[in-house]
Amino acid sequence: MERIRLGLEWFLNPDHLPFLVAERQGWLRDEGLELELVEPSSHLDAAEAIQKGELDVAITEPLHLVEDRARGRAVQGFARFLHTNGGVMYLGGSGIERPRDMAGKRIQYPGAPGPGGPAIVATMIEADGGSCQVDDFDRVNEGFAHTKALIDGKADLATLAFYNFELVEARHLGHDARFFALKDWGVPDFCQLVLFTTPDLLERRSDALSRLVRVLGRGLDFLHQRPAEARAIYFEATKTDPNDPLMSAIFDATVPCFTFDLSMSDAYYARLASWMKKRGLVPEAPPPYAVWTNALAIG
Repeated sequence: MERIRLGLEWFLNPDHLPFLVAERQGWLRDEGLELELVEPSSHLDAAEAIQKGELDVAITEPLHLVEDRARGRAVQGFARFLHTNGGVMYLGGSGIERPRDMAGKRIQYPGAPGPGGPAIVATMIEADGGSCQVDDFDRVNEGFAHTKALIDGKADLATLAFYNFELVEARHLGHDARFFALKDWGVPDFCQLVLFTTPDLLERRSDALSRLVRVLGRGLDFLHQRPAEARAIYFEATKTDPNDPLMSAIFDATVPCFTFDLSMSDAYYARLASWMKKRGLVPEAPPPYAVWTNALAIG
């Protein structure tokens, strides 16, 4: 059995369903793979962990993949598996009706006071015909507790919120949660989850990683074709209550987000990197081939 240590981007949740299905169905074993899902106890620098040999593969979003590569880190993405609708969340009654109303507001985001949150919000404001300066925003860091930050009145906006998680959570708690989607207001849509490793590991372990991608594809097929069985596998594997209304709602909202197309285009990464450079998130835009390969994603 060949072991692969896979670093999760967050706590174990429905986003990781295809891997849980593959384990339960025995497909990993059939491919000679032993997959260890590593759940971070706190913020995990997955790129560094892979470099140190503590992980083999990790899950991230395209934005962070470009950022790591632009910082000179040896990273390369090779398989996409989830694409949700994401953007900036706010609550009804806050006086915000359209993106230009976000000018000067308090933004909650995990990387505060870094430039990410204001870059996203400013792009949306400008796409709506408004104007602002990135220094116009108060920056709030309540970790990933986006919903709580808005409910507690610590922030007016929360980015980056996923429709299948934070919006579902806030509405379940009885709040009039609304949001502006990245894709609708000038920001490259990076609300996707991808697998990445180093170019060196990708070459040395291409056979094992090809088998992992093959198993991932089978898991994606299964959860779409047999959703009731996939649901039972998830709640049993995570030892969570299948009757919990919030987690059930999040699960049901997440399943449609899994994509059959594991590939990504050079044009997508070129646009994302160009936007990040324009907004000062990276010093230079790395070329797409340095960030992503479809060698394993396209059979």
